[in-house]
Amino acid sequence: MKILVIGSGGREHAVVDALAQNSRVKQIFVAPGNGGTAGQATNIPIAADNVAALRDFGRDQKIDLTFVGPEVPLSLGVVDLFRTGGMKIVGPNAENAQLESSKTYSKKFFKTHRIPTADFWSCATAAEAYARLEMVQYPTVVKADGLAAGKGVVIAETKEHARAAVHEFMEAKSLGAAGAKLVIEEFLTGEEASFHVFADDKVAQPMVAAQDHKRRFDGDQGPNTGGMGAYSVDTILTPEERDVVMRTIIRPTLDNAPGFTGILYAGLMMTAAGPKLLEYNTRFGDPETQVILPRLKTDLLEVLVDMAEHRLALRTLEWTSEPTASVVLVASGYPGKVENGKRIRGVQEAARLEGVKIYHAGTRMEDGHVVTAGGRILNVTARGATLSQALDRAYAACEMISFDGKDYRRDIGKKGLAKQK
Repeated sequence: MKILVIGSGGREHAVVDALAQNSRVKQIFVAPGNGGTAGQATNIPIAADNVAALRDFGRDQKIDLTFVGPEVPLSLGVVDLFRTGGMKIVGPNAENAQLESSKTYSKKFFKTHRIPTADFWSCATAAEAYARLEMVQYPTVVKADGLAAGKGVVIAETKEHARAAVHEFMEAKSLGAAGAKLVIEEFLTGEEASFHVFADDKVAQPMVAAQDHKRRFDGDQGPNTGGMGAYSVDTILTPEERDVVMRTIIRPTLDNAPGFTGILYAGLMMTAAGPKLLEYNTRFGDPETQVILPRLKTDLLEVLVDMAEHRLALRTLEWTSEPTASVVLVASGYPGKVENGKRIRGVQEAARLEGVKIYHAGTRMEDGHVVTAGGRILNVTARGATLSQALDRAYAACEMISFDGKDYRRDIGKKGLAKQK
């Protein structure tokens, strides 16, 4: 088979790595890919948001199956375009992708279909948002309506903080069109969990749960980012909690999103009143994918083919009980401005450690060397007999890798370790 993977991050490298294990795969193309995917696939210089060029490439190369990694091409209708051309592709259509691409759309969807979520208020103008901030309790959450690569959410402790977020998003236009509308949301307390399912219309096959670390610095301090690390262990959700999530959140969603096919990712807050849905992603999370896929014993390609051919109901998924952890190595200025082109050393040596995989994110090849090309550079991932061992292995590998400005959180998985004591 000839496979096309759309995207350029650590998530896409993890998908490529998993697909490459299947002997049926003869060639994998990645558009545009990164310095890591270049070692396992053929990178194609087509941007992930150039959906017409991606369609043309898929048609000309007679691609057998396409997998969409990031959210932007989904929101631009890449799935609709491919399907109209008779090509197999895994991902939701543009209508269903609105569950992620518009916070206003998704929150109204949750309310209409009685999916447990935080109270919210949609604001079309800055004046509306400022007026609402006079009435809410603090802390409160300010969210950009559109796609913002994980940077469109502010947890505001005070009214002044919230007003600054509204100004930044709506008046200073720091996120462009993504901040043209806002959702102001009730702040929920509890522990977060990332819950993914493979979806095929009304069929859902749940994956193992993960926990992301969104804040930039140790102790969950600093601005939200695209994700600084993640871990996956069976104690994140109890079997009973998984059942509640499936019954009250996932199934009502698929029952009311006709034809949803692809990955559905529920960002959950486990509150005292039960699980509540913070938001949906209509694709794999990043860096959650990097800790979920290493636990999947079932062949990923077979699962994706089942989804594309609408027979997922016949598939039984198998997972390893071994915990996994991933630490994201970032450039020091992230999530602000960073300098690119810094040579990365020690990756091959670190990858030789037992249980370790290095997934590339913001990297590229330059003069035969791997260099930095973004804010999140590498996902240093490890498995272990225990979560503690997985984390020890990941952090040992982090120490072996070097580049100018390297930084990372030192407390990934801390909540998971505390839960196991």
